[in-house]
Amino acid sequence: MHQDTVEKIEHALEGWPLLDSLPRECYGFHYRALCVPIDDRYDIFSYENAVIHKSVTAYYHEETHEYKLRMQVGFVEFCRIEYITNSLEIFGEKLSKELMQLLEDMVTFNPKNISSLVIKKGICDWAFAKELPETLEGYQLFIKPQQPVKINNGSYIIIDYVDFTHASDVTIYYNMYRDEFFGEARIHSIPDVTYDFDSNELVELQEKLEKHLVPRMREARQAADAAAHEGEA
Repeated sequence: MHQDTVEKIEHALEGWPLLDSLPRECYGFHYRALCVPIDDRYDIFSYENAVIHKSVTAYYHEETHEYKLRMQVGFVEFCRIEYITNSLEIFGEKLSKELMQLLEDMVTFNPKNISSLVIKKGICDWAFAKELPETLEGYQLFIKPQQPVKINNGSYIIIDYVDFTHASDVTIYYNMYRDEFFGEARIHSIPDVTYDFDSNELVELQEKLEKHLVPRMREARQAADAAAHEGEA
């Protein structure tokens, strides 16, 4: 980040009333004042809950000249588009009104956040979801279809099996605009694209999960172990 951008942001933040009004703890999240440039962004503050592996970070993005709110759920990180603005004043007003509710919704599932299209698809009451084991091949069932997590561009996380020790996961998404399911794996937090779970209907997705989920987990684990061994060499 250019030094003149850093100086501009820090000058603007000096009189930003939101920073003095934020609670130091809320719904198990702990406030952190950051005020640090990282690559092309300037992180302002965050709320982090290490117990549930979730956080939100307010930042300025130099490339787009906008203030944004970044969320992390497990190893999935995304920007909430409804908070994007080039005005610090508008950014502060929106966070002042909505941030605490956002944190609460990250702790306690709020069905109001789920689109009627997702409900109509039958994801939340999918019978197969009840058969998903809480642990599988060393992975923990972190996100369940009964409580999908809204991210961006019409997509929801509906299944997320996570291995926090190896920073790896296997994630299944549903995009309500394209009306399709798709998957992704992460190995040491690095995305690894997979097409094994591409489906249009829950019946089709179930078949592919039964066939590919465990093998995909094993592949991810082997790759994570191999990467760890390379790092030790």
